[in-house]
Amino acid sequence: MKLFLRHAELNDVEFINKLSNQLGYKSTIEKTHNRLSEILNNVDNCIYVIIVNENIIGWIHGFYSLRVESESFVEIGGLIVDENYRRNGIGKILVKKVIEWAHSKKSNKIRVRCNTLRKETHIFYNRIGFIETKEQKIFDMNLG
Repeated sequence: MKLFLRHAELNDVEFINKLSNQLGYKSTIEKTHNRLSEILNNVDNCIYVIIVNENIIGWIHGFYSLRVESESFVEIGGLIVDENYRRNGIGKILVKKVIEWAHSKKSNKIRVRCNTLRKETHIFYNRIGFIETKEQKIFDMNLG
């Protein structure tokens, strides 16, 4: 299997949206397009895709995060590999690319938040070197 890794482009939106739907993130192409456009135009964000036979089979989004109370870090905002290609090292390749990007931002830490229900994802992150440091509750407030 020959893989090709590159920065995401706006015309990747349909593949990115389709993969996101596989993990239950339902959105319209238009909304995904708008979010992708904003990410691509922000130097503190990166998004990469991995391609096999001209089809995007995975993507990863990383962003640089500043905090008053702690050192900066890069966070993985999303990582999705097509269900037909999982357990082939593709997620690890994508994470390594964001780690490279984190080094370019002079960041010494990378973080990922993961739903407590995604047990296999926890195993994946542990296997590639992440250490669980805490559990959290997330509180949202809709403003619109």
